[in-house]
Amino acid sequence: MADLPVSFQFAVAFGRSARDPEAAFREVSGIGPEIEVEAVSEGGENRFVHQLPKGAKYPRLVLKRGIAPNSSTLVAWCKRTLETGLAHPIIPKFLQVFLLDSAGDPLRAWAFENAYPVKWVLDPFESTKNQVAMETIELAYAYSTKVR
Repeated sequence: MADLPVSFQFAVAFGRSARDPEAAFREVSGIGPEIEVEAVSEGGENRFVHQLPKGAKYPRLVLKRGIAPNSSTLVAWCKRTLETGLAHPIIPKFLQVFLLDSAGDPLRAWAFENAYPVKWVLDPFESTKNQVAMETIELAYAYSTKVR
């Protein structure tokens, strides 16, 4: 039986390559589309309610990592998008999330089209804990596909 992939070996890439030094993250969540449904009751039928499909819905992609330096291109993208009050046009990006094998090669990949930051927050600073200061970046995107 083949080894099952582990969830701690993954990579995020802003572009087409799985090797992007800018995109090392502690956690990635929000992968997985769902179909929205509309509940419709049929007159005279009380045993069930029809669940009619409306369209695909994509959650925000949530990326967590230690606070990056100001020289980071990802930080610059977030600052330009979120801190300028829409004075500059939003520049969407293509990004991918890769699940890696033990050698660091991609086993699975998900592509996210036209992604852009919509939220950028810091975890609380706590004087009673000795841990890395973390930031969370949430991205909206047009749609996602499972590539492999």
